[in-house]
Amino acid sequence: MATPRTDFPPVRACLFDMDGLLINTEDIYTIAHNIVLASLNSGPMTWPIKMQLQGRPAHQAITLLLDYFNLTDKISLEEYTAKVHEVQEIEFRKSIVLPGVEKLLGDLKKSGIEIALATSSGRNHFIIKTEHIKSLFSNFRPEHQILGDDPRIPKGRGKPNPDIYLIALKAINDTLPSGTTPITPEECLVFEDGVPGVVAGRRAGMRVVWVPHAGLAGELRGKEDEVLAGLAEGKGDDSGIEGKVGDGWAEQRVTLEDFPYEKYGMKIEA
Repeated sequence: MATPRTDFPPVRACLFDMDGLLINTEDIYTIAHNIVLASLNSGPMTWPIKMQLQGRPAHQAITLLLDYFNLTDKISLEEYTAKVHEVQEIEFRKSIVLPGVEKLLGDLKKSGIEIALATSSGRNHFIIKTEHIKSLFSNFRPEHQILGDDPRIPKGRGKPNPDIYLIALKAINDTLPSGTTPITPEECLVFEDGVPGVVAGRRAGMRVVWVPHAGLAGELRGKEDEVLAGLAEGKGDDSGIEGKVGDGWAEQRVTLEDFPYEKYGMKIEA
């Protein structure tokens, strides 16, 4: 086990996943998929497969799902996607903000900490999920909202690859006032609920706060150190910066409520 690092610089930027972290859409994904799977006499989708889908681009996630349930000969990727989108079109409009999110974003914004969104959701789904809670997402400048279909993300380079978080950091640095020292990866704090996203943040050379769904946390009990080290997804085609168990770069939290800003060197205005 590595010696935990303790000499981190203060966090200057916080980068956020969305689904299951800021809003309850991970639970809604489960509902929608189970409705479609039931119509195919299959399912239900439980956490052993769901945790493999979290944070991934939609086409990749659905391919994994159809393979898992041996449905590739029964329905095409396109047909399944269309069916699940019909359900999601209705259900996503019911999304709600998760505990602690509004205060956390508000505290960061008023205290001058840069924030960005880095979600695998594409533009259309992002709008459906958020149009009824626009005030929450107004905390993020439009140019700091990096979505899954952003053309700057190369094809096949979604999470767990680090690209989306590195692009989010570049977007922030590109809009800093003239003369401001650019923010480095180790001055960033990534907030994630899914394992691929934790890996992406670690591979980007950033610190990570992992806030898993209770169901996911249960599935991964005993494996938390591996997840926090960013080692849970294998190296893939580009491992980026490789973490080590116990290196001090990541922590697990149950909720975003009562966040310990001082632990990360962030000075928050009352």
